[in-house]
Amino acid sequence: MAVSAGRAPDTAPARSRRPWARTDPVAVLAAARHIADELRDGLAGSGARAAARGVRRLLDVDCVGLADLSGRPVWAPAPPPGEGAEAANALVEQVLHSESKGGRPPLLALPLHVHHELAGVLVVFGNARRSAVREAAAWVVEALERGRLEASAEQAAQAELRALRAEISPHFVYNALTVISALVSSEPDRSRELMIDFADYIRYSLARHGEYTTVADEFHAIETYLALQRAVLGERLAVQVRVAPEVLAVAVPYLVLQPLVENAIRHGIEPRTGTGHVTVRGEAEGNDCVISVEDDGLGMDPALAEEILAGRGGSDSVGLANVDRRLRHVYGPWYGLVVETGPGEGTRVVVRIPRFQPGVMPG
Repeated sequence: MAVSAGRAPDTAPARSRRPWARTDPVAVLAAARHIADELRDGLAGSGARAAARGVRRLLDVDCVGLADLSGRPVWAPAPPPGEGAEAANALVEQVLHSESKGGRPPLLALPLHVHHELAGVLVVFGNARRSAVREAAAWVVEALERGRLEASAEQAAQAELRALRAEISPHFVYNALTVISALVSSEPDRSRELMIDFADYIRYSLARHGEYTTVADEFHAIETYLALQRAVLGERLAVQVRVAPEVLAVAVPYLVLQPLVENAIRHGIEPRTGTGHVTVRGEAEGNDCVISVEDDGLGMDPALAEEILAGRGGSDSVGLANVDRRLRHVYGPWYGLVVETGPGEGTRVVVRIPRFQPGVMPG
């Protein structure tokens, strides 16, 4: 949305005009984008003053203030001292209480409603047209709404990560501890090794990690989980894990691979008779890291796999949809999970991510 520049009434003294503020749409759009970026953290964020400066340039007025619900405006620059500042502060309080516009040029204040809730006030000192001030207020509101949506998306991603951490199967925990306790007398060394594996598995699944980890750490978690599952399932489970050294340091979102292996065993291997095979591979393909988890279990109808990735596959399959959404959120819509399957043909889940992605670093 382009914001119109204000023009002083004919009776007012002539003022210096910035030609780009009236005629250069590229400059106007660039300034508007800058305002939106500065308001990403809201009216109380560190960018509020820079956003006020941007609005002032667009309107070509003396000064602009942005106030959150505290009623304390951030000015660019400071308003006229004395009665001017007092009048501005009083007008902000009036608008916050009435939730409607107040004043008239050269001192005008408009409420900022974000998602139908009052979020703050825009105050303008100068001879800008009312229509221009309304457009500026609308732009600020849209910037605040975008910031809230981005924050909500981040919170949702964190909630999904917490959900994955909470998805430890009680059935698996019970079986693993039962096997470990049965080996205490007959194979104490084996029992001790499995108990260490179990502790590592629980720590990695539940501990507070950063948002990202490395392929090496994810594969270590996979191997720990598979060691416990081999102890539980015995000869019914055969495992092969291969990872190329060049992808071990690649940063990945935390806890994206382990759920894929868990699904392969729970839904592919456990329901079938005889020995089932799970193969996990990690390799470099050009600038991408490709990781696949494959089982020769029961497989499924491709339409069901599509429903699962869309989050409509029931509570047993929440993990796959969760991982897929997180990958797309971090890397974009071209990434995510690819599921290759068919009834009686097993299942192969492929993860393709960039080997280097700005902002994605293990923490």
